[in-house]
Amino acid sequence: MTAPLTPPHQPPPDHQPPDEPPPGQPHDPWQAPPPGAAVTPPSHEDPGPGMKVELREAVLIVVAVAAVGGSLLGLLWSWLAPRVPLISDGEAVFLRDNEGEQAIGADGTFILLALVIGLVSAVLVFLLRKRGGVPLAVGLMLGGLLGSVVAWRFGIWLGPGGDVVERAKDAGAGVPFDAPLKLHAKGALLAWPIVSMAALMALMAAFGPRDPEPPGYLPPQPPQEP
Repeated sequence: MTAPLTPPHQPPPDHQPPDEPPPGQPHDPWQAPPPGAAVTPPSHEDPGPGMKVELREAVLIVVAVAAVGGSLLGLLWSWLAPRVPLISDGEAVFLRDNEGEQAIGADGTFILLALVIGLVSAVLVFLLRKRGGVPLAVGLMLGGLLGSVVAWRFGIWLGPGGDVVERAKDAGAGVPFDAPLKLHAKGALLAWPIVSMAALMALMAAFGPRDPEPPGYLPPQPPQEP
């Protein structure tokens, strides 16, 4: 009498397929799946907690940059922008200096201040959130645009009054007074958002964290000469 043999088409109970890891050993994610195994594609429907955190931080950046930076820019603009002198003869109001460039200087002052504050805001956002992605960059850009509008209106409010006729009457004939502060080139409102986003992208590209290389990755080697 001989013991029954194991059928050839059935593996012994303690046999493990060569592509299956033994029990208790973690599966190598970089190992190719066995032939015939079902591969489930990753799902991209849920953004995950990381995206939610970045969106929340982007909203905070928009509010902080627009409120703090816009108020600071408006204050500096109303203080540093050159004044346009006016004079009245009792019947009409004229420019005291017809060849003066004070109006252009007000626009240039706004642009220079906006560029400086845009660079500073980009550096601060990068230092506070180095692993920021696209939502933070977009939030910084929107915050700069809103901050420019806030600075424009706040600077006009802080500057000389807007009722030229009443101020001419109060000053009297032949007495010069300052014209209301104006921003003639509305394109100056784009200086801050453009430079802040460009500076943030440059900082992330130069000093931002890098994604780790997968295990077993070898960089391409140059061909060796025989």
